[in-house]
Amino acid sequence: MFSQTGPESFPSEDLVTVARFESPLEAQLARGLLESAGIASFLVGENVNHMLQAAFGVHLQVGADDEVSARELLGTQEGSPGLDPRG
Repeated sequence: MFSQTGPESFPSEDLVTVARFESPLEAQLARGLLESAGIASFLVGENVNHMLQAAFGVHLQVGADDEVSARELLGTQEGSPGLDPRG
């Protein structure tokens, strides 16, 4: 998936983590779901996670304006750890 906007397009305070994943593949699938719904999203920690999965999670972030819609699509709630099965 190619997006014209990158995380640099949003001030960091305008990005919200809506889910956390242990697996980069699961994070990519969730990101694809959001992108197909027209919600720009970004993965933080994806490359580091490839090196040492047990130590790092991948965080899926969206713009603050899209947080509610993204959480509805992903089935997460504010303050929850996201979709990480380890909780």
